Amino acid sequence: MTRTISALALVWALAQTPGPGQQAYATGAPGERATWTNGNKQGVGTAIAPISKVWFTLGDGVLTEAYYPTVDKANLRMLDLVVTDGAGFFERESVDTDHRVDVIARDVLAFRQTNSSRSGRYRIIRETFTDPAHQTIVIRVRFEPNGVPLRLYVYADPAVDNSGFHDTADVTGDALMAAQGTVIMAVASSTGFGEKTCGFVGVNDGLADLRSSGHLVQRFDRAVDGNVAEAAEIRQPTPGTPLEFALAVAFGSSLDGALAEARATLAQPVDATWQSYAGGWRRYVARLEPVDAAYADEYAMSAMVLRAHEDKTFRGAIIASMTIPWGHEVDAGDGNVGGYHLVWARDLYEAATAFIGMGDRAAAERALDYLFRVQQKPDGSFPQNSWLDGRPYWGSLQLDEVSYPLILAQQLGRTDAETYREHVRPAAEFVVAHGPATPQERWEEETGYSPSTIAAEVAGLVCAAAIAERNQDGDAASRYRNTADSWMNQLDGWTMTRTGSLAREPYYLRVAQHGAPDSGERLEINNGGGTYDERAIVDAGFLELVRLGIRPATDPRVTASLAVVDRTIKVDTPNGPGWYRYNHDGYGEKENGRGFDMTGVGRLWPLLTGERGEYELARGGNARPLLDALLRFANAGRMLPEQVWDRRESPLPAQLRFGEGTGSATPLAWTHAQFIRLALGVKQRRVIETPEIVRAYFAGRR
Repeated sequence: MTRTISALALVWALAQTPGPGQQAYATGAPGERATWTNGNKQGVGTAIAPISKVWFTLGDGVLTEAYYPTVDKANLRMLDLVVTDGAGFFERESVDTDHRVDVIARDVLAFRQTNSSRSGRYRIIRETFTDPAHQTIVIRVRFEPNGVPLRLYVYADPAVDNSGFHDTADVTGDALMAAQGTVIMAVASSTGFGEKTCGFVGVNDGLADLRSSGHLVQRFDRAVDGNVAEAAEIRQPTPGTPLEFALAVAFGSSLDGALAEARATLAQPVDATWQSYAGGWRRYVARLEPVDAAYADEYAMSAMVLRAHEDKTFRGAIIASMTIPWGHEVDAGDGNVGGYHLVWARDLYEAATAFIGMGDRAAAERALDYLFRVQQKPDGSFPQNSWLDGRPYWGSLQLDEVSYPLILAQQLGRTDAETYREHVRPAAEFVVAHGPATPQERWEEETGYSPSTIAAEVAGLVCAAAIAERNQDGDAASRYRNTADSWMNQLDGWTMTRTGSLAREPYYLRVAQHGAPDSGERLEINNGGGTYDERAIVDAGFLELVRLGIRPATDPRVTASLAVVDRTIKVDTPNGPGWYRYNHDGYGEKENGRGFDMTGVGRLWPLLTGERGEYELARGGNARPLLDALLRFANAGRMLPEQVWDRRESPLPAQLRFGEGTGSATPLAWTHAQFIRLALGVKQRRVIETPEIVRAYFAGRR
């Protein structure tokens, strides 16, 4: 079904008359196919103030996806600068410069992008942050031509309301406007604009004119219903000399509202806006629990990134990432593409435990409120993932995601009667009725008996039993504990093979489809990974037994399985050791470097390095080398990725480097949460999120 354009946007576009020397309407709709941008971001940001509901991402030297009014709604593909001389010279900032990214200050979520022309003719320095009092992204720009006059243009590629198609653009006023649905975007400059145009991407969006003529020859006032883009000249009082100016990318639910936000931001001194933005983050970082100095900068960044992924309308909802994995190859014409700007209960639990550890208990409380009041279904379960408003996105069920909220409730002391009656008991009853086998394990692919899922179920039931007892529900408490005991007694029989080809000793499998780990049943791996004897497929998910306090780190079943994991799915990179999710994983770039398109090759996941570090803490070992590796996996903007490239050879050496982030999703909130917990754990010499009630319960049964 075609997405509707807001009546407001259409009335606005149709009511205008052409500007001098311009034509009214661009022809050639709808333009080229729209895509999103690469998932490997160098920075993300938002004001910590809840009134400002706008977020930014940075990639390829420029501003990429911008989110408003919620962190699951993207409205921009890219905002680029174009440089010409009117005599054949044409360069795009995102394409023709060498990019450098710096964190402006260790305790502020803001970044400096320095883009140096490979021709040597100019340099562009950007500093990006947001206005805490308005719905505006601010880009403070310094343009440094090399002594020769050059023309400078801004090129905006909107993708309003989560879609790159069916946008309407208008440039008749003093800002570049774009609209779809109930979202309006305005781009304005502190210098004002000279000549400007809008059109359809790949047809008449201004780039062809700038490339061939150095200025905008064919100019349109508006472009209706398509993949639109806008271009405008930045006025330069003295061409050939350095120019400092500010760009405002503002949003609203009306034309007047978006324009008012942009104008209000530009009416204030840029430095005053910066000081307000920076002050909010500095006050937040100053309250955090300390870590060792070697990790303090990345720890502060991880804390800010995690907090920035929380929505400001649906408080407590923390998305997995402000990215669309391999977005440069993903169609932006479908407004239902969720990418990773969705909420997974598992990822939210991971974030909440990091918040507890670093001293932001209020954020963890909001996360639990969101889980129980928005995401939880009437039957007590939780969706595989959801939009911020709780609407399920993917339709499967993962029983660890039903169990983690039980652990979080106990750790936060949520034992009141209403929470128990309305949320804890329904979730616990659902786990008892539907476990231990799960429709999907934590990698969201396979059905069966999973050590990681069963660990979460068992820990969740022990926590639920304690809450039941606080509410004088002894029968339920006994049932939950008895179920937990029964499942633990059968865990090895369900998930540990004694006849596998990977070791002589018994070891845990990734998943046993029917709880018969010696049967040799064939396992078809998702994403084109192939079909194998399930005894030959392993992951490190059994470490959840240690992290959640169920088994000691020295348990011989755990250590034997770890030896298999290290022989099978460990890779030593220049930045330190990494692990695959499991062998024959298909979720990652193809061998030729192209993005995942339902088939590919899974790469190394840094969060698994962090999980291994927590295991080392649990056994009293030295976790610092693993924390050091996790630190080195971060990019120049201190963003931690979902995956890093896993081999010395690269089909795209400029983009895919051994031990560095791929195009999947950077930053990943889960990875940042893992860094926070491990950094705190190294400082405190313990696994900070292990539920003490679970550890004590099983310590008494050994």
